[in-house]
Amino acid sequence: MSDALDLLLDRPQYADVADDAFAPGLDRMRALLDGMGTPHEALRAVHVAGTNGKGSTAAMTAAIATAAGLRTGLHTSPHLTHVAQRMRVDGTPAPTDWLADTLGQHRSLVEDVRPSFFELAVALTFRYFAEQNVDLAVIEVGLGGRLDSTNVLAPALSVLTHVGLDHTDMLGDTLDAIAREKAGIIKPGTPALSAVTPDEAQAAIAEVAATQDAPLHRLDDEATWTTHRSGLTGSAFSLDTPVRHYDRLSLSLAGPHQQRNAALAVRAAELTFLADAEDDAMDTAVRDGLGDVRGHTGFHGRLDVLREAPLLVVDVGHNPPAIAATLDVVAPVVADRGGTLHVCLNAVRGKQLDETARLLAAHDAVVTPIPIDTKRALPPDEIAERLRAQGVTVNAPQPLADALDAFERSAAPADGLLLTGSHKLVDVLPPRFRD
Repeated sequence: MSDALDLLLDRPQYADVADDAFAPGLDRMRALLDGMGTPHEALRAVHVAGTNGKGSTAAMTAAIATAAGLRTGLHTSPHLTHVAQRMRVDGTPAPTDWLADTLGQHRSLVEDVRPSFFELAVALTFRYFAEQNVDLAVIEVGLGGRLDSTNVLAPALSVLTHVGLDHTDMLGDTLDAIAREKAGIIKPGTPALSAVTPDEAQAAIAEVAATQDAPLHRLDDEATWTTHRSGLTGSAFSLDTPVRHYDRLSLSLAGPHQQRNAALAVRAAELTFLADAEDDAMDTAVRDGLGDVRGHTGFHGRLDVLREAPLLVVDVGHNPPAIAATLDVVAPVVADRGGTLHVCLNAVRGKQLDETARLLAAHDAVVTPIPIDTKRALPPDEIAERLRAQGVTVNAPQPLADALDAFERSAAPADGLLLTGSHKLVDVLPPRFRD
């Protein structure tokens, strides 16, 4: 089994080696899928792209579909601890035995095509979902959109969550350029749904949609919501769409930003698999799906509370807007308790660390840089130096397990610790914290 899995795991991963694993273009992907029987052609899909929010939006869309009784495949990336987490059906990852058997069956194909890790993982996802006869596949883009390996799909709906200045070395250094790359998932005559707000990015998306003769739905034209409650365990909000009023929905993912993602997921559902649902069935699916996103999908890593007192939270946000959204939820809780906010931070190259440092300084956070063994990771001493230059209180860098031990020994009950900056932090999280 391990030899077959190594055929996948030994391929260069973008999370580890950055550009060395980035292989733009779809020729290899199409060759790989042709050799696997074109499984993607059997999928009814919702395709989700965006700088931030795409994983959460995809998960919430899938949760609503599962709650509606559909057999639902969810593809997200990167994975937290095992590659099978990228391909889930109704919340359950693909079996490792299936991965090994399928890789073994296609060894010569893989050796001939020489796909990247991401290409091979996506192809396996499509094959698994097709074999599982899913009613709906919700597919998160990996990077960008136009040249992303997932962009071989002919989806029922293309969804755009957010456009920001990230991966500028590959996608362009303006909102217009990045928006056009992400809008590359819009297909001719196929509806698109956008929650993108900057005018420059909106205009670019509208232009792409027009050239594709694709109906474009804008979330801010079609949905409004009112917050009733918001906290670490989630929120309650009411939502109005062109279809109906949803009164006091409970959302299990925390943060005001997740309400926006939830509204986007609801509209995605209304435009696709709930389009013909009766009113009561629609309300029940939305209510049940949003109320237990993790339970329906197995989606983790977004403001997951691991301990209550002292507070311990993990969030895989890796750029300033994502980290800002996390801090806006966690920091007030710690401040209200009268505690100190501690942060274990890993950062990768190209992620605007100085801006993140200013956010941390504004919340009086005490930061411990965490070393991560990947090519993309910034050296922890460099992280420490750049944080201090922005006025952040910084501890000496140390491995995550040691930092957690130190926090548990010295923290007051009112204190809080946030682990953030990279998916890789979850990979090195000690086992006792993973349940």
